[in-house]
Amino acid sequence: MSKTIPIMTADHPGAMDKEHMQQLKEIFMAPYMQIATALIGKARRAGGNMFRHQMDTLAILIDYGYIDSVLLKASIVHDCIEDIPDFDENIIRNCDSEGNQVCDLVLEVTKRTGEAKDSFLRRIIEHGSEKAKILKCADRISNMISLGYVTDEKFIERYCDETEFYIFPLAIEVNFVMYQELIHLVMTRRKYLEDSGYILRKEVERKVQTTAKMIKTNK
Repeated sequence: MSKTIPIMTADHPGAMDKEHMQQLKEIFMAPYMQIATALIGKARRAGGNMFRHQMDTLAILIDYGYIDSVLLKASIVHDCIEDIPDFDENIIRNCDSEGNQVCDLVLEVTKRTGEAKDSFLRRIIEHGSEKAKILKCADRISNMISLGYVTDEKFIERYCDETEFYIFPLAIEVNFVMYQELIHLVMTRRKYLEDSGYILRKEVERKVQTTAKMIKTNK
């Protein structure tokens, strides 16, 4: 049976001592992985599927030294409620002795029906638990890495803006190293937009529209 372990972080995986490695070994995550396999058929914009994204988010948390059992289990199923139609949250709640805590954490990072994206992210900033904020940062790191395979320039710009406005504050609060990684990821995506000519084309288009408005006004 998995134990609830206080959140522990290390500067890098090698900094995790034998005691914490043993605690990680004792976390039984297979039932949550089985639940997450329902996401295999859900494709991602950058390729792959949502199941792989859950595993990637889990790996990022472990890479950062997090070994809290509830946090790691939640990362494995963090998109199930939102992305699987008519998903029964009791499947998570009844998974093991920590199921209720895991489900509650998943609900914190789940966009509610009819909830706008900005309101959802603001809710996590203002009311989210520490674990919810950490999970959202790991989720965004995974998404930003995947963004390297996306060529939709407007989407990339919008996602970078969203990351800077909503996710940077979370990362600064809970893990400065995560914040640094997110900055680097945003910078590489911004560089792609510059190299592709998108920023220049956008500026030219803006000037053309401004000129057109001035001409129209002066007629």
